[in-house]
Amino acid sequence: MISPRVRTGVFGLALLTALSAPTTATAAGPAAPGSAAPPTVEELRLDRAAPQEILRRSGFDTMAPAFARALDRARSYTQARRVVEREGSALWRAAVDRVQGRGPAGGDLSRDDDRPLYWARLGMTRELRGWEPRFALDEARRAKLLDTLERTSRGQTAIRYPHGKGLKRVLVTGFDPFTLDRDIRISNPSGAVALALDGTVIETASGPARVETAVFPVRWRDFTDGTVERALRPHLPEVDLFTTVSQGRVGRIDVERTNGAWRGGFGDNENTGTPEIVPVSEPASQPQWTSTTLPYAAITAAETGRFPVYDNTSVTEIPAGGTEPVVRPDGPTPGSTARAGGGGDYLSNEIAYRATLLRDRLGLHDTLPGGHVHTPVLEFGAGNTTEVTDPQFVRNRLDIVAQVRAIVSVAVSASERARG
Repeated sequence: MISPRVRTGVFGLALLTALSAPTTATAAGPAAPGSAAPPTVEELRLDRAAPQEILRRSGFDTMAPAFARALDRARSYTQARRVVEREGSALWRAAVDRVQGRGPAGGDLSRDDDRPLYWARLGMTRELRGWEPRFALDEARRAKLLDTLERTSRGQTAIRYPHGKGLKRVLVTGFDPFTLDRDIRISNPSGAVALALDGTVIETASGPARVETAVFPVRWRDFTDGTVERALRPHLPEVDLFTTVSQGRVGRIDVERTNGAWRGGFGDNENTGTPEIVPVSEPASQPQWTSTTLPYAAITAAETGRFPVYDNTSVTEIPAGGTEPVVRPDGPTPGSTARAGGGGDYLSNEIAYRATLLRDRLGLHDTLPGGHVHTPVLEFGAGNTTEVTDPQFVRNRLDIVAQVRAIVSVAVSASERARG
């Protein structure tokens, strides 16, 4: 969503900027120490008709019940941890395999759909949160199990590149669906991109490129806790290019030139959010802005698909010595304070800011191409206000995925040419 203060005439179910979010879903209060915890705001949406239909029509409705049965067989924390690691990893592999055409489809829902992974994961986290084992399990250990389930089922622990000369290594990230209180049926094309590209080899003009991917939650608290840095830090020094991806504006793709150190507080998937500076480690050295090192000129000049691709240079800043936000179409001015990057002030801007700040703090700014790409908003066909899918919806998602794949290919080739 682009704020009217920033840009007019743009619709957005997008990971972008700050407007008030609905709060129709609420969770119960905190659990007593050591006891099972109540479901979260996200998990409470799970029993609605659309999520259940998505799970049933993909065959992923069996995942959470099978996970619950496996948990019940655990007789110790160690056994439980192994179950969580195994089943979380299996969910990620099942989602990737389904999207990439391996194994049975499990139902008539289009294989390219990212939503079965999201809703099945929530079913599993709800089971784990409410599980009452036969052994003592305190809150800290339950939280560790939940963290393990989140990381494994998002592909964050499965990023591995083969050895060998001539194979470029690319890291791509996506996001969960979001703004689900507005439309529970929403899919996120960036998540579909991650599932479609994970483990694949893209042929580029500079040779083959191996892509590894991961998906991130639409939750402020996870970003505050450093989930982005923890997932990316081991891999940025070994890759040749990275891009974070999220859903952006209607009918267009944007390569975001500049990212800002400000979160606007738009409600996340838990209906929480507070306007504040992006909280990172070593705040004393935190810059207000970071920049893409993706080859944006080559990307925008290439024919990659049916959606126009833009080099987006706009930001919103408070100028040095000023007090009010100002939109700058050509990027920030010296000494200004960030209020929105090119990608707004929501979690898409924040993942771009965090990933590029990590790149810079690792000393890789001049050697590692990396930044953020916003996909078009994934729209249903005209008149569809109730069905969980339709032919236009599927076509739009497939076209977005194909175009991001082409953009990655262009970016790898252009980066190699720039290296000489």
